[in-house]
Amino acid sequence: MTRIHLPGILAMATIVVASNILVQFLFGQWLTWGAFTYPIAFLVTDVMNRVYGEGPARKVVLIGFVVGVICSLIGTQIMGEFGPLVTLRIAIGSGLAFLTAQMLDISIFSALRKGAWWRAPLASTLVGSLVDTALFFTIAFSAALVWIEPANDVSWAGEMLPLLGFGPMAPLWVSLACADWAVKLSLALIALVPFRIIVRKLSPGTT
Repeated sequence: MTRIHLPGILAMATIVVASNILVQFLFGQWLTWGAFTYPIAFLVTDVMNRVYGEGPARKVVLIGFVVGVICSLIGTQIMGEFGPLVTLRIAIGSGLAFLTAQMLDISIFSALRKGAWWRAPLASTLVGSLVDTALFFTIAFSAALVWIEPANDVSWAGEMLPLLGFGPMAPLWVSLACADWAVKLSLALIALVPFRIIVRKLSPGTT
């Protein structure tokens, strides 16, 4: 890790901190503002991977993970209306989802590196974000994992409602997860534009 990697490190740290703050504020019925900032982490990881390689990308992810753990520890000490802002289940889900999804993103990107320029960032982000969403919401809110933190009442997340307000009946947390992944899917497509621009700027010889 050298000085040239510092922008990537700062970008990842900023995204993680911002997302941990913005997740406290609702956007509509199914989302929080953090849903719009967190997916940018995949863009940072993919740019680092394309320009500097798999090793530096993994180090930036690890730094982001550490920053996320610190944010979670701070959150557990801040009391909100219904208890700590960050519960044990949310902390575990957030950390495990971030680390697993980002490392998977790097592996998929590296495997597709020699293909068309858009294939690696798009495929890696789509798969990584799906895993991220599934892991986080399942660990944080599924009734099947209540044993992780028995004292934490997440029964509200299991309320049966029409999926996203109009689909078949499903637990509330499933609707939250679907809305979250829909945003990640949309941003994965949009992020191809800045990915192309940034990579060209940092690697003038790249086609």
